Amino acid sequence: MAVPEDKWEEAVKQLTSYPHVEEAGILSTCNRMEIYVVALSWHRGVREVEEWMSQYSGIPLDELREHLFLLRDQDATSHLLKVSGGLDSVVMGEGQILAQVKNVFALGENVEGFGRHLSGLFKAAITAGKRVRSETSIASGAVSVSSAAAELVQMKLPSNSFDGCRVMIVGAGTMSRLLVKHLVSKRCTEMTIVNRSAGRVEELQADFPEANIKLALMDEFLPLAAEHDVIFTAASTGVIITKDDLAAMPAAAACVDGKRRLVDIAVPRNVDADCGEDANTICYNVDDLKELVEANKEARERAADEARELLAQEQAGFEAWRDSLETVPTIKRLRGKAEAIRASELEKAMGKLGDGLTKKQMKAVEELSRGIVNKLLHGPMQALRSDGTDPAQVSQTLVNMHALEDMFDLKNDGVPGSRNGKK
Repeated sequence: MAVPEDKWEEAVKQLTSYPHVEEAGILSTCNRMEIYVVALSWHRGVREVEEWMSQYSGIPLDELREHLFLLRDQDATSHLLKVSGGLDSVVMGEGQILAQVKNVFALGENVEGFGRHLSGLFKAAITAGKRVRSETSIASGAVSVSSAAAELVQMKLPSNSFDGCRVMIVGAGTMSRLLVKHLVSKRCTEMTIVNRSAGRVEELQADFPEANIKLALMDEFLPLAAEHDVIFTAASTGVIITKDDLAAMPAAAACVDGKRRLVDIAVPRNVDADCGEDANTICYNVDDLKELVEANKEARERAADEARELLAQEQAGFEAWRDSLETVPTIKRLRGKAEAIRASELEKAMGKLGDGLTKKQMKAVEELSRGIVNKLLHGPMQALRSDGTDPAQVSQTLVNMHALEDMFDLKNDGVPGSRNGKK
């Protein structure tokens, strides 16, 4: 289940059309979809989101519920910050998820249902994700099969560089896309990608304009393999090369000491097990990459502890900002009550004064009443205002708010210009 970008705004509108859902945002990752909402009621809001998911996907609700997880309030905000920081990713610290969080914020900028609270939350998540990657080493070292493949081959090449090597990638799926990304980061920008169809390769050519990517189809694979020094395979076609195929090929170039590198990251394998017996070939597979991945994972785990401290700081800042918004209705009610009293007392006074006042005098009396009210409200209003940057100040502001609500009996007054139910 996923919501494509061109359907995102419509999905948010549908969600916020429910009576208890005020704001909504949808984050799609490589392995799940997350829906964030601001709801007037926890139970009713959850029920309405479940109903929308069932209708949107066509999956019966009982079946859908088996695959759902629910978080609320601080658990929900903490989760998004962890996601953005890469602590909740399959590959810890990977950067793709931060780009996905940024995309939600960008999509929601001009969407009415993606309101002030969710906009603030995703903005905080982006800040948190950037801090984690810039202030810790969580993103360093290969921890995915694709990144480990690129790193291991570079380490094992005679010059520790891809310079002069003729590189080929078989397949154009997610693994190959990540492989292109990591190769480009290692200054390997000349490569041939072989795939069953041209469409995905053309997408990669468009997405990585800095790389010179040549396109070839699978029926050209073996003749082209003979012309390449490093071959990464990530196709879903099973075995595509054997020891006999290698025996018919000329030796690789001097940049690899005449020994062709075959790096098989496909499941099931693309490279036959007997290829390692060829004297002019060095083979690597997923098992060879695991040791490198595990070593880097340990380093990232240590960095994750530092990241959690940063995320706690960012969450405290967001929670303080969100709490500061609670005073807005109280400010409106206090000013509305003061204005109602001022207008009522002014009307009584004008009635007692009769028609003897000139327009200038009436204006002076009204301005006097407004000035008295404004000066009286100045102190209470200052006590209710907070920019949300200091959690301690926000806590004191909330104490002030509750005290003023009791003193002026504001809890029973409606907010001028609002109505019961959804806004």
